[in-house]
Amino acid sequence: MTSTPSPVIVVAPDSFKGSASAAQAAAAMARGVRAVAGADARILELPMADGGEGTLDALLATWGTEPLTIETTDALRRPCTARYGMSQDGTTGIIEAAEANGLPQVSDVPLQPLVADTHGVGLIAKRLLDAGVDEILLCIGGSATTDGGAGLLTALGARFLDASGTPVAPGGGALSSVATVDQAGLHPRATAVTWRIAVDVDNPLCGPRGAAAVFGPQKGASPDDVTALDAGLRHLAQVLGADSLAGQPGCGAAGGMPLALVALLGAQMVPGAELVAAAIGLRGALEGAAVVLTGEGRLDTQSLGGKVVDAVRRTADPGARVVVIAGAVQLDAAACRDAGLTAAFSIAPGPAGLAELQADAERLIEDTAAQACAALGLGHAPGAAGR
Repeated sequence: MTSTPSPVIVVAPDSFKGSASAAQAAAAMARGVRAVAGADARILELPMADGGEGTLDALLATWGTEPLTIETTDALRRPCTARYGMSQDGTTGIIEAAEANGLPQVSDVPLQPLVADTHGVGLIAKRLLDAGVDEILLCIGGSATTDGGAGLLTALGARFLDASGTPVAPGGGALSSVATVDQAGLHPRATAVTWRIAVDVDNPLCGPRGAAAVFGPQKGASPDDVTALDAGLRHLAQVLGADSLAGQPGCGAAGGMPLALVALLGAQMVPGAELVAAAIGLRGALEGAAVVLTGEGRLDTQSLGGKVVDAVRRTADPGARVVVIAGAVQLDAAACRDAGLTAAFSIAPGPAGLAELQADAERLIEDTAAQACAALGLGHAPGAAGR
């Protein structure tokens, strides 16, 4: 008698930031699945990313290449070292912007939201342009900046000038003073390459859901700072003749970094999770999968707007059971059902502080995956062990 093959179970989580990388989370979920479904369970581990932290590593693993390093500057223009990457054939470069302008790089000093800028990211892009790539993939999550990409373009040779023809100061606080943009000194290959910007949110550039209002406070912006930054981004869009971008979903990512690149370089915005999914072959892996486990640090409404959970739920087969494992679950059962999710589980075993959860994250992810698989009926019947 032919035995029925065990179902395919795919684990495709994002990182649990500050607790476990995507690869560590995937391995922990797989261990939890095996504890219930048995050693012969067919499990496929696919660490994911959404255009923010971990995207560089995910794509370099797919390409089979090692990270490169460059001496650049952080969001306050202090010297720092950043990683970037290139495909094996040298045609495509990848930048994880937070390597240069990320919040961790400036966590040793008080946050300066009005002056932080993306100049260091532009220095990495210049290196790739000099190397002759045909395409640049710019992953922009986790930034400390709200400058509309002006600093990046400055590093590539553009000049943002006030009414007197003087270059404006770095940072989003000076954007309202921009009168013209001089592109005469722009890198000669800046407009010749294809730019794809991997975004992990669908926020517009300006307004109550814009870059300054939603993400500014995380970068140290006061209410007055938020007002100034929002006005500066809107003004820069007008100067660039790109008013329509102010309301375009995704343009508010990373402090509006896409603005100047889309307006001046013709860059394309792409949901980061979808781009990573294509690079690692997620669609093919999910074909025929009976159960899909995904997850991230916190499951909330933003998770359904272009992040890893969103990409996984949209890619999975209609009949697959999609389960989310997260550090915190802020969607109720009805919201999960409406989103096409079978269930969501928090790794917290009870009242616990963030530090406690982070210290034991991998074991908790493993245990929660086991509990989820048992609830789905993937394991042996109670009492069957050892028979």
